[in-house]
Amino acid sequence: MDFSVYLLILLSLLSQCTAQWCYQSQYSCDDTCRDPSRWAAQFPSCGGLRQSPINIVTNKVHLNGALPPFDFIGHTNTNNITVENKGHSAHFGLPQSVRLSGGALPGTYRADQFHFHWGGNGKPGSEHTIDGERFPMELHIVHIKEPYGSLAEAEHDMAGIALLAFLFEETTDDHPHLDTVIAALGRVQTNGSSTVIPNFRLSEIIPPAKELHSYYRYVGSMTTPGCEQAVAWTVFDRTLSISSRQLDAITQQCRFWNGQPMTNIYRPTQPLDGRVVYRSKASAALKGVIQPWVCVFSAVLLITSLIH
Repeated sequence: MDFSVYLLILLSLLSQCTAQWCYQSQYSCDDTCRDPSRWAAQFPSCGGLRQSPINIVTNKVHLNGALPPFDFIGHTNTNNITVENKGHSAHFGLPQSVRLSGGALPGTYRADQFHFHWGGNGKPGSEHTIDGERFPMELHIVHIKEPYGSLAEAEHDMAGIALLAFLFEETTDDHPHLDTVIAALGRVQTNGSSTVIPNFRLSEIIPPAKELHSYYRYVGSMTTPGCEQAVAWTVFDRTLSISSRQLDAITQQCRFWNGQPMTNIYRPTQPLDGRVVYRSKASAALKGVIQPWVCVFSAVLLITSLIH
């Protein structure tokens, strides 16, 4: 093979690499992919004014009494779901029978898929942060507004996509149902590989609706290119549990499209750019109930200490 053929192959490989977007953890001095700071050069929407994720500053959110509870449909149904390594993350496909309404969303939404964002080497990897705190992991459940048939159709509607976000907290005990997820990730280690989880229930991963009245809401975008600004975001107060063993296992299962370990798969937080973050009334009401009792309890402790 002569030099000109080698050169053509090299140029072809380079063009494929430079066309790929990547996370910061994949970036190297060889400049083979576009990290988050350069996504907008290839995907203009990534430089828009309604980008996600964000840092939620709790003392600056606005109480909105018109944010009611959600109605979950089909979340307790048993389904066989497909898991696929997409090269940047692993997607868990959900059937159209899993649907969502309520929560002041403008219509009914059908589930499309869920996926996780995590860190690595013991570092946190959530996308959203609360008062600057990054959590160990974050779950996103993606829903498409009916009657749109795909994400491509829904992205032309400012609220065409409803994304539910759950933050994880590290606990001593395992999450009772995450080992099934971890095992599936172990079967899709390489880009494009897929597997099936039989008899899966979404309700085994997330809490029941009655425990999810407290949440934040804002308008934003998808957190991966093309960063479509068509998302009604819901970030729940209620965290999910994960043990250190499970967290370590999850971060060690998959590999990126370029063969590197799939770690630190989160986009940095984006400017709020004048947007308002709302909080459901249930959140504020719960806080209002807890705070007086904390004060009373503290006063009792103080009086007791003075007596003794």
